[in-house]
Amino acid sequence: MSGSKKIYCGIGVEAKSPDPIFKNLSDVDAKSSNLGNDNSKPFRIFIGYDPREDLAYEVCRYSLLKRSSIPIEIIPIKQRELRENGVYWRKRGELESTEFSFTRFLTPYLAGFNGWAMFIDCDFLYINDIKELLDSIDYKYAIMCVKHDYVLKETVKMDGAVQSVYTPRKNWSSMVMYNCGHPQNRILTPEVVNTETGAFLHRFQWLDDDDIGEVPFVWNFLVGNNAVVSGDASTFPKALHYTQGGPWFEQWKNCEFGDLWFAEMEEYKEALKLKNVEERRLVS
Repeated sequence: MSGSKKIYCGIGVEAKSPDPIFKNLSDVDAKSSNLGNDNSKPFRIFIGYDPREDLAYEVCRYSLLKRSSIPIEIIPIKQRELRENGVYWRKRGELESTEFSFTRFLTPYLAGFNGWAMFIDCDFLYINDIKELLDSIDYKYAIMCVKHDYVLKETVKMDGAVQSVYTPRKNWSSMVMYNCGHPQNRILTPEVVNTETGAFLHRFQWLDDDDIGEVPFVWNFLVGNNAVVSGDASTFPKALHYTQGGPWFEQWKNCEFGDLWFAEMEEYKEALKLKNVEERRLVS
């Protein structure tokens, strides 16, 4: 299949506003959006989307918009849309626990191989301003991520899905800041993403070690694996990652930091109600 057709997942610009539920739905051209080079444009954040975890996606999105002090643009990576547009045709494997197990690596392509953009799994909850993370961007790197030294504790995650074991570098790909215009990242065409092995992609084997920058683990704090050290602010999470299973699943509703997610969910739902009331008022 041809990968020449550029598409943009999602419905357009989602700039930071006082109410994170409201969005600017004006069209955006992926080729012209080059934040990282132009601070006047919103920073692009691609979130892996799975229909089973729609609420997790919405709460993650809400948490980002609520706390961001800079304009951000949030784009869900939806496998169905990618397939409809001929960008993704890979057969789903038995070990793919989500619909974005491999579509995540299309991030530089979807960003037009231009500027910086970030990919995150939908099972994140942001509790700090994303600007703090973006301020750490170093242009010498092709990507930047948390370099987890991860020991797999569970063989099953989420709603009974089998854990994929891409070690070393397990969970590195769950939150990545891509220097989309970096020559090394131009290899991530639809053809490569659809045909390369899971190990090649999740271990970043298209890159040299020196191409991979590191950010503090608190920006991809693995709930149930990482630990907060009392009195040590450097261990306090800034983005929680419910990688083993989030509280939106019944069997994980009592997980560590689950109370923070439920509080954010209730706030999101209340804001959504207010939005719906306002929309009805405007059309009446």
